[in-house]
Amino acid sequence: MQLQLFKTLWGFVGHFEEAAAQAVAAGFNGLEGQVPKQAEAQQALRAALQAHDLGFIAEITTGGSYVPDRQASMGQHLADLEAGLDRCQGFDPHLVTVIAGCDAWSEQESQDFFMQAMALGARYGVVLCFETHRSRSLFNPWVTQRLLEVLPDMQLTVDFSHWCVVCERLLDTELDVIEAIAPRVRHIHARIGYDQGPQVPHPAAPEYAEALAAHQRWWELCWDAQRNRGFTCTTMTPEFGPDGYLHQLPFTAAPVADLWQINRWVGDRERNHFETFLSRPRS
Repeated sequence: MQLQLFKTLWGFVGHFEEAAAQAVAAGFNGLEGQVPKQAEAQQALRAALQAHDLGFIAEITTGGSYVPDRQASMGQHLADLEAGLDRCQGFDPHLVTVIAGCDAWSEQESQDFFMQAMALGARYGVVLCFETHRSRSLFNPWVTQRLLEVLPDMQLTVDFSHWCVVCERLLDTELDVIEAIAPRVRHIHARIGYDQGPQVPHPAAPEYAEALAAHQRWWELCWDAQRNRGFTCTTMTPEFGPDGYLHQLPFTAAPVADLWQINRWVGDRERNHFETFLSRPRS
């Protein structure tokens, strides 16, 4: 099994050509982000991917931006998903990460939504991976596990940092749940959270070594399940980002670290971690 790394476009400011060049220089295999709505920007993204021979993971949000509009109907969420899938045409994404649903919905409402969403994905011929994202239907481990039990075809993009915030603890207390959902994981968002936030100031800082090691244990459970499923390739996007995630100094709002430097560090660290994982005897 091989590990492919994708550079997130979240928080990137600049031309797609620059983002693609950064990804190649860092040894990443592709880009992950939303397909722009404007035709000219779509062409620029497509050209950058082709020029640098990079893969692409598309991202779609429904019912608003990353935090849903509480009043958005299920029909609006599905319409947003379909519009996003329309924009993905011509990009041939490796998969589509979908940030969808609403934490205020009942589990039955979420179940109905995901059934219709997966039918849409099948119609478009793409793999939809629903992200474990707070404020969304998959906002906590136990709801996610119960939904997967009744939706056997549902696939996940896991971002365990969100669950750290919701649960207000590292998830070693919930390893049974992670083991249960691991066989449904197709893609990993590699951001390191902690008990009071979704993003540590810097994952290399020794004071956050426990949080880093915990996330790596959880990712290994996903890799092991993928290997058992016969995967030849696993994908990961180092996803430290802005928008309140990146810590800032009081009064000056100066960022405490550089996002791309952090995500490159995570990419390098996880390449080595993945090789170590593969070198261990299988239990």
